[in-house]
Amino acid sequence: MADDSSGTTGTDSRRPYGSHGAGDGSDRESEGVTKETDFEHLRTTEYGYLDETRHVYLDYTGSGLPARRQLRIQAARLTQGVYGNPHSDSPASAGTTTLVEEARRRVLDFVDADPTEYTAVFTANATAACRLVGEGYPFHPRRARLLLTLDNHNSVNGLREFARSRGARTTYLPLTETDLRVSDAVVTRALRARRGGRGLFAFPAQSNFSGVQHPLEWIPYAQRHGWHVLLDAAAFAPSNPLRLSRWPADFTVLSWYKVFGYPTGVGCLIARRSALALLRRPWFSGGTIQVVSAQGQWHRLADGAPAFEDGTVDFHAIPEVSTGLDWVESVGLDAVHDHVAGLTDRLLGGLLGLHHSDGTALIRLYGPHTTQRRGGTVALNVLDANGEVVDERIIARDSAAAGISLRTGCFCNPGAGEAAFAIGTKALRRTGRNEGTTIDEYLTQLGLPSAGAIRVSLGLPSSASDVDALLSFLTSAYRDRVPSAEGLAPRLTC
Repeated sequence: MADDSSGTTGTDSRRPYGSHGAGDGSDRESEGVTKETDFEHLRTTEYGYLDETRHVYLDYTGSGLPARRQLRIQAARLTQGVYGNPHSDSPASAGTTTLVEEARRRVLDFVDADPTEYTAVFTANATAACRLVGEGYPFHPRRARLLLTLDNHNSVNGLREFARSRGARTTYLPLTETDLRVSDAVVTRALRARRGGRGLFAFPAQSNFSGVQHPLEWIPYAQRHGWHVLLDAAAFAPSNPLRLSRWPADFTVLSWYKVFGYPTGVGCLIARRSALALLRRPWFSGGTIQVVSAQGQWHRLADGAPAFEDGTVDFHAIPEVSTGLDWVESVGLDAVHDHVAGLTDRLLGGLLGLHHSDGTALIRLYGPHTTQRRGGTVALNVLDANGEVVDERIIARDSAAAGISLRTGCFCNPGAGEAAFAIGTKALRRTGRNEGTTIDEYLTQLGLPSAGAIRVSLGLPSSASDVDALLSFLTSAYRDRVPSAEGLAPRLTC
C-alpha cells in the first residue's frame, strides 16, 4: 500500500476510489443536470421547501433530504395499488415481493456488486446491519479477533462487545494528530500481525466526524492477509461512487435515508455470499426459516438474505429505495460528488479565513484542511475572543435561533473525538469507571471545555448560499465576543 504521507492512494482525488455511477456525462447532459446552474434549479424545484421556510440545512451526514418527486411517486404507488405482507402467494403479496426483489437488485447495481457473488439484506438501518455481523461472526480467542480504526461510528464500535463475549481481542488503530487519518504503516503492521489470529477488520469509508476518506485499497490488502472486512459506507455513499467490483468488502453497511432522505427505517447489509455463510445466527424468527418444528425443537434457516431479515420487512418503505436510487442516478453520483467537493472547498476556505480583530483564529478545524481524500463533513469548534472553545450548547442554541440546522456533540464517534481533543488513554480509563459521574463532571475530570465539536455537512441540495449563511452567522455571532453560557441546561448525554 502507498505510504499515507504521500497524500494519494493511486486514485483520482476528485473522484476517489472509482467513478461508478448510473450514467456517463452524456446522460447527465441530456437530462439537463450538469453543473452549478442545474443544482440551483434542483434546489428551487425539488428542494424548494428549504428556501420557502428559510431553512439553512447543514446536517447531511445526519440525514439526507428527499426530493419532492420521491414523495409524489410513493403517494401515487400507495393510492393506485394493493400491497400486502410478502410472506404469501396472494396477488397483494406477489406484487410486494416483486417490488422488494427489484429493490434488492437495484441496491446491488448501485454499488456495482455481482448478484452471483453478493446479496443485499434489508435491515432497519446501518446499526442493525452491523449487529447482524457482530452477533453471527465466529470471533475466537486465538483464531478470530476484531480490528478497528479509532474513528469508527458507535454502531461499529459495538462489535467489540460480541468479540469480548467470545474471548476475542479488540485492537484500535490510532489516528494521526494533524489530520485524523490512519497511516498505511500502522494498518500494514496490524494486518500482518499473527498474534490472536486474523478475523474482522472494520473501518469507515468516510469518517462521520472528520470527513476523512480512508483508502479502500485496505480492503483487498486485508483479504490477501486472511481478514474479512466490514466497510461502513453510511457517510460515504451519499456523494461518492462505491464499486464493490473493485473494492470487494465482505460486509458493507448503509442507511438509505442518508443517501436520499426518504424512506427512513431502511438500511442494508450488502454481503458476499461466502462471508454471509460464515455467520451463525443466535436465534430464528418469522420470515427467517425454511422449516421449523415446535415439538421437535429444531429449525432450518432459509437460504441467503431471507435468513437475516427478521419478521416482515418494511414492504411499503423498501420499494422507495428504488425510487431514491432512480432520483440519485438521474442526477448522477459523479455530479453530486463534484458539487459537494466544490462547496466543501468553499466552506473550508471560508472557515480558515475567519478571525477576530486581533488576527487570532475564530475557528479550530479538526481533520483535513483541504478537499483531498475527504468528504463534505467538517468538524470544528468556535474560539471566543480569548481563544477559548465556545461551549457547543451555545452554538446549538444560537444556530437554531438563526434557522440553521447543524450538529453538535461527539456524533456517536468517541474515538475521533478523543483523538481530536488529545485525550490520553489513562485519563479515559480512570474517569470512566464511576457510574455516578455526570457528563459535566466527566468533562471536568478530563479537563475539557466542551462535550464535543460542531459538525457541518453538505449534500446534493446544498448551495453556496448555505455556506455563506453559516460563515456570516459565525462572524456576526462570535467575532470579538465571549458569549455567555448562562442558562444552559446540564448535559445528559454525549
